[in-house]
Amino acid sequence: MSIIRVLNEDVSNRIAAGEVIERPASIVKELLENSLDAGATRVHVLIERGGQSLVQVLDNGHGMDKEDALLCLEAHATSKIRDTSDIENIHTMGFRGEALPSIASVCKFTLRTCYKDDTEGTEIRVDGGHIKNVAAIGTAKGTSIACRNLFYNMPARRKFLRTMKTEESHIHEMVLMLALGHPTVGFELSFDGRNVINVQPDQDRRTRTGMLLGRETVKEMLEIDHEENN
Repeated sequence: MSIIRVLNEDVSNRIAAGEVIERPASIVKELLENSLDAGATRVHVLIERGGQSLVQVLDNGHGMDKEDALLCLEAHATSKIRDTSDIENIHTMGFRGEALPSIASVCKFTLRTCYKDDTEGTEIRVDGGHIKNVAAIGTAKGTSIACRNLFYNMPARRKFLRTMKTEESHIHEMVLMLALGHPTVGFELSFDGRNVINVQPDQDRRTRTGMLLGRETVKEMLEIDHEENN
C-alpha cells in the first residue's frame, strides 16, 4: 500500500501560506508591493489589533476587471511574467503569483477592485481559501483588500504571533521602508484609528526622508545616487 499521497488543495495552500505569510507585516509587504506595481500614487494601510483582527490596504492603482480579480486568487497566476525570458528581466516587486492565494487561505479575505476603464467594480469574498461570493459593486478606481481574523484556521500559527505592539512595530518598519523608497507615492498608516504615518505624494527624496526620520537626521545624511544598466 502506497504511503505517499498528493496533498489536497486546501492543505497545500496552507503550507504555501506558511512560507509566504509569517506575520501581519508579511501581508502588508505583499499587498503594498502589489499596489506599487499597479501604479498607485496613494496607499492607505489600516491595522486593527496588531493585524490579527484586520489588515487592509487601499490604493488608487489601475485596478482589475472581474476576470483578473478571480485569476489573481489562483496559485501562480500573475500579470508580471509571460515566459522564462521574463524571469531574467523583472521590473516589478512581485511576480510569482503566490501571495494573494496564500493570504486568502489563512484569513477571511475581501477583495474590492475596479479597473481604471470600467464603470463597475468587483467584490470577491473568500473564507480560508474558498470563494464564498462574487458580486458587481460600485467602488472607486483601484483596489481594496481586507484580511480579517488572520490565522483563524491555523491556531498553531496564530499562537506564535507576538504582542500587538510587537506586530505593530514590524508593520510600521515595513511601511516606513517602502515610503522612504517611493517618495512619489503617498502613504498613510493607521493603528486602531490612530494615524502613525501620513506623507503626501510627489515629494523629493530629501523631503520624504525628513518627514519620516526627522530633519536633524537628514542633515547628517549623505545623498548618493547610483545607476547601473539603465
